[in-house]
Amino acid sequence: MPQPESENLSVKLFKNHKQALETSGLVPYLPSSLEQLEQSGRTWYRELRRPQWIWQGVDAIELESILARIANSQKHRSRDEWLDTVSGYHSGNWAYEWIHAGMEHQKTASELDGDEAAEAYFKASLYFSVAGYPHIKGDNLAIQSQVLASQAYDMAAKQTSHRVEKILVPYQGRKITCYLHLPNTEKPLPVVIVSGGMDSLQTDMWRLYRDFLAPNNMAMLTLDMPSIGHSSHWPLSEDSSCLHQAVLNYLPNIPWVDRFHVAVMGFRFGGNVALRLSFLEPSRLKACVALGAPVHQILTNSARLKTMPKMYLDVLASRLAKQVVDINSLTSQMQAWSLKNQGFLSGGRKTSVSVLAIGLKDDPVSPKSDNKLAALFSKYGKGVELNSKTLHSGYEEALKQMIEWIKEEMKQ
Repeated sequence: MPQPESENLSVKLFKNHKQALETSGLVPYLPSSLEQLEQSGRTWYRELRRPQWIWQGVDAIELESILARIANSQKHRSRDEWLDTVSGYHSGNWAYEWIHAGMEHQKTASELDGDEAAEAYFKASLYFSVAGYPHIKGDNLAIQSQVLASQAYDMAAKQTSHRVEKILVPYQGRKITCYLHLPNTEKPLPVVIVSGGMDSLQTDMWRLYRDFLAPNNMAMLTLDMPSIGHSSHWPLSEDSSCLHQAVLNYLPNIPWVDRFHVAVMGFRFGGNVALRLSFLEPSRLKACVALGAPVHQILTNSARLKTMPKMYLDVLASRLAKQVVDINSLTSQMQAWSLKNQGFLSGGRKTSVSVLAIGLKDDPVSPKSDNKLAALFSKYGKGVELNSKTLHSGYEEALKQMIEWIKEEMKQ
């Protein structure tokens, strides 16, 4: 029997990666910097985001089954103490196990029609995205996983009863790839520009649209952060909102959206970008919501940054296109991303954009002081602290508040 097209693509993409370099060792550090990394007690290189992935659409039982296969693998690990460092593209390897599961959902999708098929393709896309997590530059398996995630998302877009358009925004001689999601096209709709953190893809946002924005008759426009996914051509710089600003300025060219009713929403570092944009383009935005955003404190506390898991430091170094990491230099460089140091959250100038900054109690990345600071410099700002045990288990509560905030501001 001939293989399905998706399986052929999988074989083609991964046939040369049986001995692919393992993710945790891709970012080189100076010997003196390696000594400073405190990683004792950790059994996984990756931060396992179970509640977030389940909320986004990963099946909870399947998730534990995948993690169990990785943990129980007897194959060679590049770091014996970290369960998810099985090297080479075969069983037990992080990318292999997630791609294998994603292919099953893609196969299911191919046997369905309409919205049922679309949901299975969207799920497959999410699994492929997790396969590439945390999307370190130079990780060949992650790059190929992103290809699969994008392809599955495009297949879902063709099947869903919602309209999903790929929008290409010209910028610096290239095109920023965005996905526009529309519950209907009867008239131009209010639109929310959405981005995640520095280790997630824009294709991870389907449930946010389907369950929160679409029922409120709002469009969602997603784009990847600089240096990742479709935006990998552009390294992350202190001007972290440059791509988002270009997309915002392009909105008048998109007939399906109401450019006078625009909000921006960001998760983690995407929240930093959203806040920055609300100061740069106050006349173009109605509302800004940021969830778990690093705003000032963690970015300016080098000692605190050095205690972060290696995965986070690897992601930072990767986004900044570091060849070799000097941890002292890296952590001091992050001060330039502080919105207070950049002058947005200091002095007497406030943005007219309504800002809602949400954080988790005792969250080291997004402390209460950061969210209060962000709210303080908005004429209509609010800082909220959630009591949920983890940021991602508080998603439902946080998103309800975020959507209500946007709905109210969009009426203005």
